[in-house]
Amino acid sequence: MRSILKAGLCVIVLAASGSRAAAQNDSLEEVVVTAERRLEEFDAHRTPYVTLSKRADNLITEVTVVCDTRDESQRRAELKATLRNLVRAAAQDKSIELGLGEEVVGKFDETMLESVIVPGGKTDTSRATLLVKTAVTAQDTFDSATSRIRAFVERAPKVGRTEALLDDEWQLTLVGPAQYRAAVMQLVAQDAAKAAALFGPDYGVEVSGLQLPVSWYRAGPLDLALYIPYTLTIRNARK
Repeated sequence: MRSILKAGLCVIVLAASGSRAAAQNDSLEEVVVTAERRLEEFDAHRTPYVTLSKRADNLITEVTVVCDTRDESQRRAELKATLRNLVRAAAQDKSIELGLGEEVVGKFDETMLESVIVPGGKTDTSRATLLVKTAVTAQDTFDSATSRIRAFVERAPKVGRTEALLDDEWQLTLVGPAQYRAAVMQLVAQDAAKAAALFGPDYGVEVSGLQLPVSWYRAGPLDLALYIPYTLTIRNARK
């Protein structure tokens, strides 16, 4: 996306952006992971073989509310009224939430109306850009999830000369990647043991890099792959 989300089909995760993982803790922040960075930073030679598959928590995109009413005070009033309608409609729809943020996604509410209204780039035009997200279920397809957001934006009442324009780029979110650390490490340990066993009883493994935080990338339209960037070495234990 252009401003809040940046990039094409993307993913959002807690505590970092893209496939990079920042310092992680037990908080449940929501962060952005872009498909663009996945292409830049990962290839078949560098992506760890062992990953944990995880359905994304949310699908997310931007909605920009634009108004070109000539009188500035009236224009801002119309924008605020439409933004309030979006907030109230989201409160009544359990499948939709509104948010703000580029890497870490926070909630948006009526106390933030003034802060999001900016000049629209044309004379006598103002705009406000928000995030709209919907929880991804096990039964969802990309089309079904995007349709919920499209329907929400279409039916929300617009005031005066305001329009609500959906971005054509979609991202995913993952909440609290650090909580999956033990599960990823268990997969690494199981794979390492199997690899050493193939060489016989005299062989063992050396794994380095597991002190690093959990990282991630987009593995499908609504799916992520979580991993720790480790290095595995198989050694003859008798030498």
